[in-house]
Amino acid sequence: MHTYLNIQTHAVDWVKDHVEVRRNMRRARRFRNTPCRQNRKNQLVNKQKLPPSTKARWQWKLRICKWLTLIFPISTFVVEDIKAKTWKNGRKWNVMFSPLEVGKKWFYSELKRLANLETRTGNHTYEMRQSLGLKKSKNKLSNSFSAHCVDSWVLANWFVGGHIKPENTALFEVVPLEFHRRQLHRLQHSTGHIRSRYSRTISAGFKRGSIIKHPKFGFCYVGGWQESPTKKNPGRKTISLHCLNTGKRLTQNALPNECNFKGYSSWRATAVKTAVELSATV
Repeated sequence: MHTYLNIQTHAVDWVKDHVEVRRNMRRARRFRNTPCRQNRKNQLVNKQKLPPSTKARWQWKLRICKWLTLIFPISTFVVEDIKAKTWKNGRKWNVMFSPLEVGKKWFYSELKRLANLETRTGNHTYEMRQSLGLKKSKNKLSNSFSAHCVDSWVLANWFVGGHIKPENTALFEVVPLEFHRRQLHRLQHSTGHIRSRYSRTISAGFKRGSIIKHPKFGFCYVGGWQESPTKKNPGRKTISLHCLNTGKRLTQNALPNECNFKGYSSWRATAVKTAVELSATV
């Protein structure tokens, strides 16, 4: 067995706030003299469904798995099974109470369509990690191998076997990009009670998140756009470019005709240097 890739991802944690903002904006439009959809009865009553925030988190995991199947010939996924109580003080709660339990069942059903699925409990993972003498970091926000990837390696080694310690601890960090897809306009109006447009995933012809090559900034990804009219070009538009590694905005005044499109992407990724690599570069 050889460890080809260690991936650590960030969670999608903004969907709940986006849904709340959308609901508040829709309710506010009903009190204004503006076209809006009227109240309709809730068609989801007595129907099982995944909450949007829960579904977004598990869909993100599924997207990573589908991406891996395009790179490697994966035959089996090994997942650490999680448990969440759905009862308290002898009284059962609704089965939809726990987003972990509901989300993982949906995730398992979708994952079985890609490959075989093997599950292990957290206790088994702990025992295997202890038998190999590996330690897990308590700092869950750390981007080191010992934070989360050590458990992934232990599960993979349990299924395949052949190693007593990781031979590749290089980390690949993946961060999903946040898009405002369904927000119609700004929450606060500007001068003249005009609510400017907001939330589009197309920036001057480029899809947001697209990887491009700029003559000055090199490889980066596309963010928002703005109108920057001049006397010679009243309809001039510029786009903002962001760093692939950190997400930091590099410029807001990049011209679309100077950007060479390379591919679509909805996340940014960077290779995290290990302690050995850092000491070698100092």
